[in-house]
Amino acid sequence: MDTNKPLAYRMMPKTLEEYVGQEHILGQDKILYRTIKADRLSSIILWGPPGCGKTSLAKVISNTTKNKFYKINAVTAGVADIKKVVEDTQNLLLNPSGKCILFIDEIHRFNKLQQDALLPFVENGTVILIGATTENPYFEVNKALISRSMVCKLEPLNTDDVYKVLKNSLESEEGLKSYNVNIEDSTLRKIAETADGDVRNALNGLEVAVLTTKMDANGCINITDEIAKQSVQKRKIIFDKNGDSHYDNISAFIKSMRGSDPDAAVFYLARALARWGRPSVFSKAYSDFCSRRCRNGKPNGTCCCNICHASCNNGRYARSKNYSIRSSSI
Repeated sequence: MDTNKPLAYRMMPKTLEEYVGQEHILGQDKILYRTIKADRLSSIILWGPPGCGKTSLAKVISNTTKNKFYKINAVTAGVADIKKVVEDTQNLLLNPSGKCILFIDEIHRFNKLQQDALLPFVENGTVILIGATTENPYFEVNKALISRSMVCKLEPLNTDDVYKVLKNSLESEEGLKSYNVNIEDSTLRKIAETADGDVRNALNGLEVAVLTTKMDANGCINITDEIAKQSVQKRKIIFDKNGDSHYDNISAFIKSMRGSDPDAAVFYLARALARWGRPSVFSKAYSDFCSRRCRNGKPNGTCCCNICHASCNNGRYARSKNYSIRSSSI
């Protein structure tokens, strides 16, 4: 066991049987599972939030395939790196099959020129591309590459899956088995819940808790709820002001009001404010909603919303709150 590497890295699965989650694309009757097992993979784009298993799936493929496997990161790589991979692949002395699998992490960081450099080799089958991205590939990846690839959307892991990975890490020789950790299942499940689908975050939190807690007289490391809480901190909110999550949040906010669900509306508003801190976009959505839905039924509601929106733009949040309360009766 190499303790210099993070727990999340050491616990990466090596086979499809060890891989946890993503049953909608990796179930035994699913096409991606069958193509990986048969080593007949075509180019794919793995799209999902951080910690959902994109890099882990690429590692499973690298352990399964007979083809030459290369890995580069789009943050540090360029066209020269792509050309070097292609040259090595086309050298039949080094690679008799004449093709390779190229895993590009953070592929959305490649510009148009760098992505175009891949096209002819993906087209003729020299390169089987595996791209991983946290951004919407239909916006960030060239249409030509999307046309030649299968886009696989990975979802955040549910609490049971994260709990299973944490449990495995305590029982695995590559994980924390040698530390003699004593932790209740309820505490472990709380860590899984706080991770909110990000298994890397959960493993990092568990590792911090174990490495920073002193052993008792019996040589055990006892992890309590309080220690776990301090190690994991609070649940992270996946939100970006320019990407899909921003517009999804606005849409959910408006639909919650349309469905007369004030609790949900407040939740989506608080979620955006906690991550972004600018209520002006939501006050505008509130105003638009009132003007379209209320009309003559509550004419002063639109006026209150417009004043609320103006106050938000001027930074007068206390005043906008008063007008928001008045208009909330509509």
